[in-house]
Amino acid sequence: MIVFLAFLIWLYLFFLHGRFWESGPELQPAVPLTHPDVDIIVPARDEAETIGPVIASLVSQDYAGKFRVILVDDNSTDGTAEKAGTHERLTIITGKPKAQGWSGKLWALSQGVAASTAPVLLFCDADITHDPRHLATLVSRLQAPKVDMVSEMVRLNCTSWPERFLIPAFVYFFQMLYPFAKANDPASRVAAAAGGTVLIRREALERIGGLEKIMGALIDDCTLAREVKRFGPIYIGHSGLATSIRPYPQMRDIWNMIARTAFTQLNYSALWLAGTIIGLALVWLVAPYEILFGGLGWRFFLGLATFGLAGLSYLPTLQRYKQSSYFALALPGIALFYMAATIASAVNYWRGAGAQWKSRAYGGEAK
Repeated sequence: MIVFLAFLIWLYLFFLHGRFWESGPELQPAVPLTHPDVDIIVPARDEAETIGPVIASLVSQDYAGKFRVILVDDNSTDGTAEKAGTHERLTIITGKPKAQGWSGKLWALSQGVAASTAPVLLFCDADITHDPRHLATLVSRLQAPKVDMVSEMVRLNCTSWPERFLIPAFVYFFQMLYPFAKANDPASRVAAAAGGTVLIRREALERIGGLEKIMGALIDDCTLAREVKRFGPIYIGHSGLATSIRPYPQMRDIWNMIARTAFTQLNYSALWLAGTIIGLALVWLVAPYEILFGGLGWRFFLGLATFGLAGLSYLPTLQRYKQSSYFALALPGIALFYMAATIASAVNYWRGAGAQWKSRAYGGEAK
């Protein structure tokens, strides 16, 4: 009966869950109808290795309107501000010590927002480079059809073997958790954003009470999306015009990335953790178990059908990242890796040893 339940779950996921597996939509280069002023805010803490090309790509955007880049140097110790260079469109702000109750990134962003005046704001991570057409394309999507916020899952680095094995799955699992079609549907309660690039109308940000409304959020992008969508439509898609240049050369780098926020995503709930592990086991482990140990009866063939649906659903994401289709066969093993990292995230929290990011505790002590 368990394999039958797993099969039913996959019938729902494949046919009724917002077609998450299609790995779309993707913004295509476009020119906006009008060109409002835009302030691009980049929070950066110890990003000397990446900040140079990031800022260079932002100040050279092919955008007909006025824009400037505000780099908030969040108490870096590696010379991030110096590596950013100089440009007439670049303003560098030395960040104040983090105020109590704020997450680090949101505190830095809030200082950039306070220094900005433009009606449109673009929040960018300090490890993402941008095609010259990117800003114009984002503004175009903000305008037609009109939404209050646009965000993108930028193309992640996928060159080392650990990245090739695990990074496409990260994108795939995010799409499964937050189907983009549902997030883009004003009638759906699903809200999601990818924090690498977030273009937002200032009026929409002010309507929700500013970044102060979500100041302690560690999953800041999706939290912001949820608040904005309460009042107006949002858009999330994939990007072919922005690329993360942050490498994850070792398996432990990807492990730490997952463990940093996985338990936060579950609201630090042991009940949610248990439910998640059971759910993941049903979705990813039951089918291969039945294929290997179910004999040649109906359980074997139902397991095979279930595994087939799962593998087929992964192919568009593998194609997006130009990886072999054979990686679909490894999905159960990949899922085990993500499950283990999620459990590790919870254990770290309960031990009062939350993950560290840029020399800051991420998650706090268990309560």
